[in-house]
Amino acid sequence: PLQLLQPKPVPKKLRMSQRKPREPQIPRSLIKEIFSHFVKMPVARDAFKIVEKCTEKYFKQLSNDLEAYTSHAGRKTVEMADMEVLLRRQGLVTDKMPLQVLIERHLPLEYRKLLIPVAMSGNKVFP
Repeated sequence: PLQLLQPKPVPKKLRMSQRKPREPQIPRSLIKEIFSHFVKMPVARDAFKIVEKCTEKYFKQLSNDLEAYTSHAGRKTVEMADMEVLLRRQGLVTDKMPLQVLIERHLPLEYRKLLIPVAMSGNKVFP
């Protein structure tokens, strides 16, 4: 009589993937698009690799700082105030250069329409 073929049991150690978990990365296409928007000239491939590394390090440091500000405030959620503190410490937001002006200068219109009301309302979104 014919018996149904059943898969051989795999030991538990081999079931798990042998790869290390990778950290999430910013897509290369996004980095290239943003960088080329500001540079407005061709960039050599090896120079772009350095830009990618710097971008990854910058955002890793940015997220670590935001996490520290949030935990110092006794919260578990990053809020607009944390971001503003970070931008003030980096010297980007000052009394003469508020966050709204930075948003207007550097972001496309579709993002401005979303973020300016949030920045002006103290992190509350109104329809």
